[in-house]
Amino acid sequence: MAKIKLTKTELKKQQDSLRQYRRFLPTLQLKKQQLQLEIRQSRERLEENRRRREELVHELRDWVALFGDTGTLEWMINSLRLVKVEKGRLNIAGVMVPTFTEAVFDQTAPDLLNTPWYTDEALIALKESVGLRAAGRIIEEQERLLSIELRTTSQRVNLFEKVKIPECRENIRRIRIQIGDQETAAVARSKIAKKKSAEVAS
Repeated sequence: MAKIKLTKTELKKQQDSLRQYRRFLPTLQLKKQQLQLEIRQSRERLEENRRRREELVHELRDWVALFGDTGTLEWMINSLRLVKVEKGRLNIAGVMVPTFTEAVFDQTAPDLLNTPWYTDEALIALKESVGLRAAGRIIEEQERLLSIELRTTSQRVNLFEKVKIPECRENIRRIRIQIGDQETAAVARSKIAKKKSAEVAS
């Protein structure tokens, strides 16, 4: 425990610090709860994303079976190129995290006479699959950033609850005891001085 001055000035300083810690602690605890909730929701969104991607992989396998040995499958893969992933930003419990807006593709228009009728639907499924993968990476990044902030916030909550608040209380207790002892000693000295003055006067 740090050495402190056992004075009324220090007592006021410690009482002010204790009030400040008590005022900030509920805010930190609320932030911690919000972060825990957001992380749980991120994990649920990530699980839903994975589930949907698995469904699409099965759908794409069905499309691949339809294409057979034709060059349509190769053309389809080569005709679709991911240009960029557009992101937004969102403030979640004081943390700026990226959000998925959309996946932008450069796509060669199919030759309507030489490609099967189901090519368009297969391209839509392929685009959704790539978009879901990009969205999944962004959700993982959200969870990573929120987890870092949760760790920091939890450390602050623990610091306030387990160190700072008990430390201030103990300091206030020690200072009050010292001030009480000083006041008692001053009263005793005053009584002794009065008694001596009375003896001298008589």
